[in-house]
Amino acid sequence: MTLNEIKRYRKKDACSYCLGSFPTFELLQNKPEAAEMVLAHSDLKAEIRYKLERECEKAGVKIIRSDRHIEKVRDKDSCLIIGVFRKYGCKLNHSNNHVVLVNPGDAGNLGTIIRSCVGFGITDLAIIEPAVDIFHPKTVRASMGAVFGMRLECFPSFSQYYREYGNGRDNYPFMLNGKYLLGTFEHSADKPYSLIFGNESSGLDASYLNVGKSVVIGHTRSIDSLNLSLAAGIGIYEFRRAAISEDR
Repeated sequence: MTLNEIKRYRKKDACSYCLGSFPTFELLQNKPEAAEMVLAHSDLKAEIRYKLERECEKAGVKIIRSDRHIEKVRDKDSCLIIGVFRKYGCKLNHSNNHVVLVNPGDAGNLGTIIRSCVGFGITDLAIIEPAVDIFHPKTVRASMGAVFGMRLECFPSFSQYYREYGNGRDNYPFMLNGKYLLGTFEHSADKPYSLIFGNESSGLDASYLNVGKSVVIGHTRSIDSLNLSLAAGIGIYEFRRAAISEDR
């Protein structure tokens, strides 16, 4: 990508942007091969510019000072660093635990879930389409750059995902009418598992009751459901709790 091609993000574009210093540093450190360039604003503090120059040099990525091009892309005046990266594809690791998101529709929720996945030690995420753009700058920013530490693969349907990765693993769809209360059962340590979550508004349909062991997160009757990113965070943490304790 050339400097003259910098413009407001569109889903059909081959490149996307990290808006801000933190996700840009994550790009440089975890996915430098996808980085095209880094834009730096003239208002950037000297100590941050020095750190950025050092990381760009290590990653072999050019840094360009251009207020004009930053202003084309940023959505906040406080954004003084923009990382430009090529979109890329991944394949999930069959042997690893997966999180599966069925038709996620909100970039902020997706980014938050990605960050929770990485924080709790799950680095493989399946997205069932139609879905929000995984490389939208809002998704990247909400993940705080954690997206660059994950394998993400998109599928046209859950059945396609299941054909490729369903065998030899346990599946746990999270549903309001799930049969098993989260935290009241043990999962096998001998097989990888998939934690499956539905859309923000509609959740998972009744067919998922027949996919593995359906799970419900208990809460009071004062609310009808939990926000998707919160539910996913709770579910991932509960399944990863023992492993997290061992790692600390």
